[in-house]
Amino acid sequence: MNRPLTPAAASIADRVLNPLKHFLHIEAASGIVLLGAAVLALLWANSPWAGSYEQLWHLPAGFSLGGWAVSRPLHFWIDEGLMTVFFLVAGLEIRREIHDGALADRRRAALPLAAALGGVVTPALIYLLLVHDPALRQGWAVPTATDIAFAVGVLALLGPRVPVELRVLLLALAVIDDIAAIVIIALYYTGGVGAGGLLLAGGGLGLVLLFQHLGVPAAPAYVLPGAVVWLGLLAAGVHPTLAGVLLGLMTPAVPLGGSEGLLRRATAAIEELGARLRRGERDPEELLRPAREVRRSQRDAVAPAARVQDALHPWVAFGVMPLFALANAGVDVGALAQQSGAVGPLLPGIVLALVLGKPLGIVLATAACVRLRLCELPAGVNLRGVALVGCIAGIGFTMSMFVAHLAFADPAALAAAKLAVLMASALAALIGLSLGRAMLRAWPLPPRRHSP
Repeated sequence: MNRPLTPAAASIADRVLNPLKHFLHIEAASGIVLLGAAVLALLWANSPWAGSYEQLWHLPAGFSLGGWAVSRPLHFWIDEGLMTVFFLVAGLEIRREIHDGALADRRRAALPLAAALGGVVTPALIYLLLVHDPALRQGWAVPTATDIAFAVGVLALLGPRVPVELRVLLLALAVIDDIAAIVIIALYYTGGVGAGGLLLAGGGLGLVLLFQHLGVPAAPAYVLPGAVVWLGLLAAGVHPTLAGVLLGLMTPAVPLGGSEGLLRRATAAIEELGARLRRGERDPEELLRPAREVRRSQRDAVAPAARVQDALHPWVAFGVMPLFALANAGVDVGALAQQSGAVGPLLPGIVLALVLGKPLGIVLATAACVRLRLCELPAGVNLRGVALVGCIAGIGFTMSMFVAHLAFADPAALAAAKLAVLMASALAALIGLSLGRAMLRAWPLPPRRHSP
């Protein structure tokens, strides 16, 4: 019989698990919205109104300041602009995981690192074995990514029986997948690099460091340096969304000023505010000063990386990612069928690489790592659970779509790659749900929390 948690133990458990639960809840819910946006795009692109779908994303949009004007298609601002915010949130999550998460300790990081590397290398090899056209082989990195929102959403559909250790493993693996994808984009899908643009981007990063040195805590103050970094990378020929990753990795993962100093400041401000109210003071200026100090202390008590991620995460999950799906998942299946000869084995190559290569690579790498005693499986997790994570990790949607745009200039190849990613993600989700349902009976229900 499970013993109820003591109040102290319950408090500690809540402090540790609530941020994770909050993150997973947003990802799971956003996966449903993301799926709806992808289905809508696919239906729209194959409807009698398909022309309006293409016209929408090619609408010019921009801004002007005096004689200086910028105008690009709407698709550009989504893929290169809004997705920078997506990469910023990814960079913040990586920063937090490195500081105090699954990647903070070498022993703890060994398992998801080995699993993720297996899940990157094996799909790439399967793709290269099946696709021999040099122009199409550029897409070897398309099936290497995992979509966190879709993957967590599928795992959430299996209910509360799924061990939290398995959820953490999937999340850590997906984060490392993001790191691998970011490195691949930076090294493989970047053309000639312009020195002037790099100098501009370096100047923007220098401004960020200067603001941090001066102790500037307000996140909006970093928008201008971030824009300079983005423009510099764009001018240098490096994908500008990587500016988000750089800024995320540079964001402090510890509270500014130290927790003890913040506590003293907040306590003194609250006591001053209380004393003024007890004396009957009603001057707004006199009352606002300690009230502002309380708000500043409350803000600074949370690490900037956590604070910014918490603020941006819902906007990215329910805004940026569904909009990206709506703009990129629309594939004209009829037109693609007529051009099937031009893309050859591209579609089956991506599908097999994601659906078969992901679980195979993750399970084999994990088994080898455990066998060599480089890591150990978490309590309550066996290789069947790792296989479930591997199947679900075959859902590559967002990042795979993004890499496909970088890999293929030919419209037919890009359309085939998009359709392959959609098909593979759907198959991986169905296989993961079927396998998970079969395993549910082996997982006990989590203990209920009893009131003290």
